[in-house]
Amino acid sequence: MDDSEKGAVHMPTAFQKNWASFREMLIPKRQSRGQLLRDAGITFCILAIAAAVCTVLTHMGDSDSAVPMVFVLAVLLVARLTDGFLFSLVATVVSVISVNYAFTYPYFAFNFTITGYPLTFLTMFAVSLVVGMLTDRVNRQERVKAEAEKEKMKANLLRSVSHDLRTPLTTLLLYTEILQYHKYETPEQADNYLNKIDAKARQIKQLSDNLFEYALVTRDTVAVLDPPAHFSTVFEEPLTEMVETLQQRGFACALELGEEDVLLLVSGQYVRRILDNITSNLVKYADPCSDILVRFVQEEDRAGLCFENRVLPVPASSE
Repeated sequence: MDDSEKGAVHMPTAFQKNWASFREMLIPKRQSRGQLLRDAGITFCILAIAAAVCTVLTHMGDSDSAVPMVFVLAVLLVARLTDGFLFSLVATVVSVISVNYAFTYPYFAFNFTITGYPLTFLTMFAVSLVVGMLTDRVNRQERVKAEAEKEKMKANLLRSVSHDLRTPLTTLLLYTEILQYHKYETPEQADNYLNKIDAKARQIKQLSDNLFEYALVTRDTVAVLDPPAHFSTVFEEPLTEMVETLQQRGFACALELGEEDVLLLVSGQYVRRILDNITSNLVKYADPCSDILVRFVQEEDRAGLCFENRVLPVPASSE
């Protein structure tokens, strides 16, 4: 073999391409061993039920026209419920043999001279082929739709995380500006702002970690709840930060939290995300001339916060 033959790239022939497409139609490459066993079980059960029904019809003396239709229906169901053409083709062959051998006179003997025998085989084969093609098309459309939904979820996730990052970043910049221009009154107050900057930076890091985790996970996940904690422990710090942020923006807040310190089962990081989102929406849409009321509410075994505010008046459109 010369150098030109060694370096040549052998392109698949038309026959090889057609054979590969035919094999893909028979057994799709994406099928696992478990799926093959499932399809084999479905085929066996449907054919067994069809054989049982035809046995009853034969004993009733009404099998000449009904038996072929029962097996045609069986082939149709196999083609619809299995993936690829292999099992519908197997069901076609088994059905034609069963009709000829077990359910047509003379019973339990082959008779290839029966009128309409070729037509029965061709009908069943056509049914399996057409239904298999339609099923494959439907499955392809479902996969395309699932991919589109996945891309939509990713886009929504990016928008959500972007929104979640905006609020702590804004607060971080606000505290940084206070320290930069020495808008604090005492060193203790400066230390307090430094601690808040540290907390917000850690919160942003947590959000970025969440984004990385969500990017790796393609199925729905369940939020991990923190150990039970009292209402004051869960909400005191994030509510204080929320009120301070709103006051810096010119809003007045009124808190009605009651005296009962109930025990809660929540996720602390999600509580912060929710409050940050509410803060962002209040800054955008609330009327600064009206107080923002935050009330503690409890109903049976559930508790939460209720926010009441007036929205900014809609400017009149000029004509």
